[in-house]
Amino acid sequence: MFGVMGVVIFLLAVVLIRFRAKPGDRTIPKQVEGSNLLEFIWTAIPVLIITVLSILTVRLTFSMAQDHSDDPNALKIQVIAHQYWWEFRYPDLGIVTAQDLYIPVGKKISAELWSTDVIHSFWVPALTGKMDANPGALLDGKRQNANRFSFDAETVGVFLGKCAELCGPSHALMEFKVVVLPEDEFNRWVEAMKKPAPKPETTKAAAGEQTFQKNCMACHALEATDPANRPGPNLANIGNRLTIAGVLPAGDDAERAASLRRWIEAPNAVKPQNDVPGTVIMPPFKDKLSPEALDQLVDFLMLQKVDVAPPKAAAR
Repeated sequence: MFGVMGVVIFLLAVVLIRFRAKPGDRTIPKQVEGSNLLEFIWTAIPVLIITVLSILTVRLTFSMAQDHSDDPNALKIQVIAHQYWWEFRYPDLGIVTAQDLYIPVGKKISAELWSTDVIHSFWVPALTGKMDANPGALLDGKRQNANRFSFDAETVGVFLGKCAELCGPSHALMEFKVVVLPEDEFNRWVEAMKKPAPKPETTKAAAGEQTFQKNCMACHALEATDPANRPGPNLANIGNRLTIAGVLPAGDDAERAASLRRWIEAPNAVKPQNDVPGTVIMPPFKDKLSPEALDQLVDFLMLQKVDVAPPKAAAR
């Protein structure tokens, strides 16, 4: 865009300088009524550009809409949108995670997408276009209104994803990450996620586990193999999350722990929730837990990680 703008400004400057009125020159410039060749050129070039862009757009749009659910070589995932977080299920692998979607590089991803509340839209600008997540119930074992699409990633790295459909007060904060790993590293991540949740090895972390069991277990699972549909995100591998709650920084363990505590203390101050009656929201724990208990809980949650860390590069 800037290149085209530069060319236009340059040509405009040339015309203004070269054909400006000279002092004392009262002659009438040569009158040019038109040029069939020029008119053809400046009509043909935009038509050609639009035609090429249209072909590329149509091809990409139809490739995204392809259903690869019967492709034995495709990785099947289920993308479930909630206000205001994302759940990712791998039905063939038997694991569940949230906020960070891990996929192998160069492999076709077959995704089934729906919502548990209102309409959302899955969008990873660097990898794929937008696709709506519609609410829908199960009927005869089949999800109603589910959208199916496919995409892949050609390079290893971390890619930013967002909700692209206005869905409530925290719509702009409904972000997630796509973590693309080499296939062998992805397979190691899958096997690590299937293992039982790490057990605390210190008195402080053990006390945090008890706090978790009393206050958090009703809404959150700790193991990726837990298939239950809980109200809150699965916390498996939360000690490696690239962000906390999708928006709080987690560049290293210290920052991740600080963000975890900030979220647990006052989630509504970070990501405003719905006040609609019947909506399940995370309560603030700042006044429910002592500072010591909060520290213990954060210590315990920081243990929940696998030995396959995401790339350090910034999200694209």
